[in-house]
Amino acid sequence: MSKLEEALSAGKFVVTSEVGPPKGVNIDKCLDDAESLKDRVTAFNVTDLQSSVMRFGSLATCRLLIDRGLEPILQMTCRDRNRLALQSDLLSAYGLGIRNVLCLTGDHQQLGDHPQAKEVFDLDSVQLLATAGTLQQGKDMAGNDLDGAPQFFLGAVVTPGADPLEPQILKMEKKIEAGAQFFQTQAVYDTKKFKAFAKQVAHIKVPIMAGLVILKSADMARYMNANVAGVNVPDDLIEELKKDKEKTKSGQTGVEIAIRIIEEIKDYCQGVHLMALGWEDKIPAILDGAGL
Repeated sequence: MSKLEEALSAGKFVVTSEVGPPKGVNIDKCLDDAESLKDRVTAFNVTDLQSSVMRFGSLATCRLLIDRGLEPILQMTCRDRNRLALQSDLLSAYGLGIRNVLCLTGDHQQLGDHPQAKEVFDLDSVQLLATAGTLQQGKDMAGNDLDGAPQFFLGAVVTPGADPLEPQILKMEKKIEAGAQFFQTQAVYDTKKFKAFAKQVAHIKVPIMAGLVILKSADMARYMNANVAGVNVPDDLIEELKKDKEKTKSGQTGVEIAIRIIEEIKDYCQGVHLMALGWEDKIPAILDGAGL
């Protein structure tokens, strides 16, 4: 059992963070950033060509984190690999010591730096979860026996700020049927919407961790509102980011906002997933301020 599974199964409030592999082979900085949070964070999501930008691989980064005594969550997207490669990478992940897998459909390649790349999308996130479950039963998708079966702690993503919300909840239930054992959410800023979502899914007994991207500027907030589906940074937070430019530039405003959001929603979820985007040094202050 992974540390993440053990903590969530025990009902603990869990903190996870994120590692974004570099565009190149200079991997040490992102590993050092993660290691600096070793005593505060249970596990680290490793993004899989985030935003469809070509980068150092998630699988290799996960293994390098393990070498440093850190627990990774392998993000696996369906965009770039067919069912043969996805199954093979899942087996490889297990062989490399990776136990947590977050199953994602993936951003379209048109959003990234290689828009001419051919998409695959042979499977979607629900099918990938089911495929991982089949492997765990000792079979591949074609029904062939495996010589040794992997065992994973499988995760998925949900968007609590979606409008309408009902399709998200239906898909969430499908993901659970397919094998999802925990959820991380898209970034949460509208705490009222998140609380309403939490009440609507109170019947679902699968741990939900609220996602939160540390806000760096008003421009960043406006960009997320315009380009990230299901994310809504309220106007009052944007005004707060505009109000004191020095505080915002230093990160203090983003830290204060993150603390308030966590304090407001922590009774409605079983953890937070902090996406720092280069501001990993702000995470301890956020956790201290939120009493975590």
